[in-house]
Parts: sequence; structure tokens; C-alpha cells
Amino acid sequence: MDVRVSPSMVAGTARAPPSKSYTHRALLAAGYSDRATVGSPLVSADTRATARAVAAFGGTVSPSLGATEADHASIDVDGFDGRPAVPDDVVDCANSGTTMRLVTGAAALADGDTVLTGDASLRARPQGPLLDALSALGARAESTRSNGQAPLVVGGPLTGGDVALPGDVSSQYVTALLMAGAVTDDGVEVSLTTELKSAPYVDITLELLEAFGVTATPIGSETAAGANGFTVPGGQSYRPTDGRYDVPGDFSSISYLIAVGAVAADSDDVVRIDGARPSAQGDAAIVDIAARMGANVDWDRDEGVITVERSTLEGIEVDVGDTPDLLPTIATLGAVADGDTRIVNCEHVRYKETDRVSAMAEELSRLGAETTEEPDTLTIHGSESTLRGATVDGRGDHRIVMSLTVAGLAATGPTTIRGGEHVDVSFPTFFETIDTLGASVELDA
Repeated sequence: MDVRVSPSMVAGTARAPPSKSYTHRALLAAGYSDRATVGSPLVSADTRATARAVAAFGGTVSPSLGATEADHASIDVDGFDGRPAVPDDVVDCANSGTTMRLVTGAAALADGDTVLTGDASLRARPQGPLLDALSALGARAESTRSNGQAPLVVGGPLTGGDVALPGDVSSQYVTALLMAGAVTDDGVEVSLTTELKSAPYVDITLELLEAFGVTATPIGSETAAGANGFTVPGGQSYRPTDGRYDVPGDFSSISYLIAVGAVAADSDDVVRIDGARPSAQGDAAIVDIAARMGANVDWDRDEGVITVERSTLEGIEVDVGDTPDLLPTIATLGAVADGDTRIVNCEHVRYKETDRVSAMAEELSRLGAETTEEPDTLTIHGSESTLRGATVDGRGDHRIVMSLTVAGLAATGPTTIRGGEHVDVSFPTFFETIDTLGASVELDA
């Protein structure tokens, strides 16, 4: 689907979609339980993949999250109570790296082999360190092509133990081991051999596990940042308070709405974002990042409301070691800012749905931005950039599509973004939401 965006002035109120990261973890945690309700979930392409995996392991998800469904007040899960069955068929994780990594841990608990695969993009993403860790713990964990990439064959039953794991490839490896380790006989202790990147995502996991009655703790630190490892005792049960867990709003998605307001809000009005309540999400850093760039942004944490005005932006340096999903948004803001915006510590952002560092450098350049790309740094030269409409490629990546849409609102002339349908991965109503705010958006199926 092509999306045509024209320069626009926007204003009004939008609601943040529920968090994709929390929804993935909550659905799987509900699967590990006997029964649980997940309130205010994000229903998207990625979270459907996790729901399908829970069902494949013997759980029942109601409603079943069909492809045409975009919203549910709650989802009821009859879980497999810590003992996943061997699936009847291959588990298709589609384009969801989070699904594959988290359910790989669950597959290692089954008394038999599970085959996990996904689309071409997912089959190119690294899974080797997690496979090595599970193998070291006594499970079967293999790549069918012996390259550390899907398709995977994983089998158990995993009983627990101690294992070492690099922290600089994906924090999701740690999450997978902690979630599965809680229901093993012996528990799991993970030692990190390198610094943990994306540490706030492990904090999300720890917060959610606590809400489900599961104890897991960092080693050497009170939070995931700075931890030497993590430990989770075995023999635990997943039991959320009153049988229910409610998903908070998603700050990765909120970042695009903040950017929309900062670059395109009506000069006499604001963009208001509801549903922005505090949580462990590292991507809440976008509020401070936008403010540092000069955006007039205010966050009422008690009410969960962010307001943002159109602002004159200045380039800054931003370290995305813990917030990789913010890189496309920051790059777009940098393209309309004065001076240079340097995004550093970003090499791990190359291993997402696409190489997001190169994708943003190349596609913003098509729109007239000047960029410099290095292995671990992306610099946007805002003072040398004049955004003008062009045809750009979303690279099959929801975050690239949404960021380029924001850029199109600030460009001169219309911009066409190819692959607009991929917003369904994390923010299915994105185009409807910004249309409601007054953005000029045309969808061409």
C-alpha cells in the first residue's frame, strides 16, 4: 500500500496505542499461567504472532485475534500452566522478532521438538546466542541452516541452570530465559559476558513478571542497567493480581505523535496525547529528547497526558544504546532541526526488521536531508537539509514508514511512502490517528 502525505498543520487529541512490548510479554505470561486476562492489549500483526504461539503450545486465546480485528478491551487466555505442549505444526512468527525469541524459551520447556520460522526478514535476524544458551542449559536448540538464524528446532524439557550470554545483541534473549526459567525445576541464572544493550526492555520484563507474581532480580544492580546478570528461581507460578493484567500505552508509538506535534502542530494550537502513563519503558526518553531539541513538550504524568507545540528544533547528540526503536523518530526530527543531530551507539539498530541506520540515512536523503553514516553513528545535518516531497520506501518496517510519514508532513510538496501497510505491526490505526489530527493522508491500496 502506498501512502501519499502532503504538508499539513495538525492539532487535537490522539490516544496512544497500547504497548507492543508489554502486550507480547503479557500474552506469553498469560500462556504460562493457568488462566489470565490481558486488558487493553495491542492487537497487531506482531502480537497476533505471539497469540498464535500461545495457542500452538496448548493455550486458548479468546478472542482469537483474527487478521481483521484491530481492537479489544481485553483478551482471555486459558494457559498451559508452565508446561507447553509440543505444537502440532510449525510455529510461524511472521515478522516478529520478539515473538520468536520469547517463544523459543517456551519451546525449550516442551517434552519434544518445536520448529519455529518466520518471513524472510525474520529468518535473517540473529538467534545464535539464545540457541547457544539453551543448548548450554541442556535443551535442543538448533538452526536448520547452522547459521544462528531461523528456521529453528528447539526441544526440551529444560530444567534450569547457570548460563553465560552476551548482552549487546538483543535484550530479548534475557527476557526469554527469565520467563521460561521461572517454571523450570531449578531456575535459571544468566551471567552477561558483555554490556547489556536495550536494558529498559529487561526492566519491562521484570516489572511484568512481578505483576504476574514471579520473582526475578538483576545481579549487581537494582535495575537492568549496570547488571552483571539476572536470576530467576524455579518452581514459580504465573498468577496476576485478581487474574488480570492491564497493558500501558506505548512510548515507541507515542514518539511519532510527539514528532508530529513538534514539526507540524498548528501555531495556535497543540497536539495532545492521552494514555501516556509512566512505566518501565525506556522509550519514554523521547519526551526528554524532544525537549532537549527545543520542542515545547509537557508531560503530566499523573494524568498520563502529553502536549506538544510546533517548535524550532536544534540538533543534539543522542545515545540510543538503550532505546534503539527511537532512532527513526530522532533522525526525522534531526532532518528538520538546525545544526547536526548525532545518533550514537546505534550499531545494534542495524539488526531490526531492516538495517534502520542505513534505511533512515538513505530514505531521508531522498527527501533532501544530508546525512553521514558510520558503523555506530548516524549524523543528520539539519542546517544543510531542505526536505522536499519524493517517493520513499518504508523497507517493510513499521518504524521506518511512520517516521518517513512525519518527515512528509514537514516537506515541501507531497511524499509517497511505499509499504504503508506495515504500520499494522505496532500502530495499526496510525494513519487514521494523524488524519483525525488534520494531516493530509491518502491511502492507495
